[in-house]
Amino acid sequence: MKRTVAAHLAFTISSRANLVFAIAAARPGAGAELEETLSFRLDGAPIEPEEIADLHGTRLHQFVADAGALTADYEATVTGRAEAIEVDPLDLITYLRPSRYAESDALFATARSEFQGLEGRDLLASVSSWVGTRLSYVPGSSQPTDGARETLLDRRGVCRDYSHLCIALLRALDVPARLVSAYAPGLQPMDFHAVAEAYVDGQWHVVDATSLAPRQSLIRIATGRDAADTAFLTNHWGNVTVANMQVSATVDELPTDDVREFVTIG
Repeated sequence: MKRTVAAHLAFTISSRANLVFAIAAARPGAGAELEETLSFRLDGAPIEPEEIADLHGTRLHQFVADAGALTADYEATVTGRAEAIEVDPLDLITYLRPSRYAESDALFATARSEFQGLEGRDLLASVSSWVGTRLSYVPGSSQPTDGARETLLDRRGVCRDYSHLCIALLRALDVPARLVSAYAPGLQPMDFHAVAEAYVDGQWHVVDATSLAPRQSLIRIATGRDAADTAFLTNHWGNVTVANMQVSATVDELPTDDVREFVTIG
């Protein structure tokens, strides 16, 4: 499998800001090769970011920028699929806890009522289908502060909202779950994508209730408890406005996905 991705982002910075980007593909495991270019420019002048390693291969790129026009450009080719990596026991504790956008404690009764008696493959497929049939995908319908509970009440959202609801329901059922931001070949409309990962039968498996892209061709960017850990840009100090954003992701052969099958991000 050969996957090619790119992102072009343009921003207007009105005052000095500390910026942290998460747009580079996560460091792949054995079995996959990554070739990439990443550049940042402020008013045309290049900026050299500091790369900081985060959890699960996530790579953050941080720098301080003065007011001006900033561009970020990323291109990458991933060849092959990475092998499953050893699971950290601490992850199975961390990703069972309620978090800012995945309030599993508030959805305990709903999860137990809807999915009682299900486990493993059947549970993941049922949660994915349940969320997918109860929400409507409506771009711009959710607020940056909306969590799983608001999403369930509003019955609409975008990929991160679908994922937060899946994560909250799974954690309420004692299944560790986390959020992954990803490049997604086949996604329409094309953008950065968000999916859930659930720990079942000794491995992390992808849950994507939107069904907007095949899970087999996803490329991991960042992984964390919820969107608070996986945003493509974190800004402190200054005011930053997105002026333009273009994302692309292709694969040599688009896979056929089946919600009932286990899929890992490779």
